[in-house]
Amino acid sequence: MAIFSVYVVNKAGGLIYQYDNYVPRAEVEKTFSFPLDLVLKIHDEKVVVSFGQRDGIRVGHAVLSINGVDVNGKYTAEGKDILEYLKDSSNYPVSIRFGRARLTSNEKLMLASMFHSLFAIGSQLSPEVGSSGIEMLETDMFKLHCFQTLTGEMPIRCELFDQNLKSALEIAEKAGTFGPGS
Repeated sequence: MAIFSVYVVNKAGGLIYQYDNYVPRAEVEKTFSFPLDLVLKIHDEKVVVSFGQRDGIRVGHAVLSINGVDVNGKYTAEGKDILEYLKDSSNYPVSIRFGRARLTSNEKLMLASMFHSLFAIGSQLSPEVGSSGIEMLETDMFKLHCFQTLTGEMPIRCELFDQNLKSALEIAEKAGTFGPGS
């Protein structure tokens, strides 16, 4: 199993380092005729599917391109509003590519601080004295492992740290360090 991302969070819950190692982008492209049989809405400055799963297109998938041209958030490359563009029957047939949009920097910060809060609550609520908190969170799609530094410190981001991290991730993936399904 691949290592998707590495997040380093300080004791206060702030994200101090993040590295995307592998970002799978399951994408689906389909040509539609008018009217569009999916319900789209704007969520976090992206146009996403809110109703009408079909042909590999899922609720939560974002519009990534229209007619082969990447979109910028909720706008076409020409600066037109995507929802308005798709309401106009003269723009059909239209080819739309859907997929999971990459997390924004702000979403990464929120994700790290939320996990830190869960980790802190888990440490305090554990019936075991001196519990280290969450060690692993497992879902049907991924496993999130939580490691703590021995010293409690993290060096400031530097090129040498990035190189060593990339090497460690490559070695871990080749060796299958986390085992099947990790």
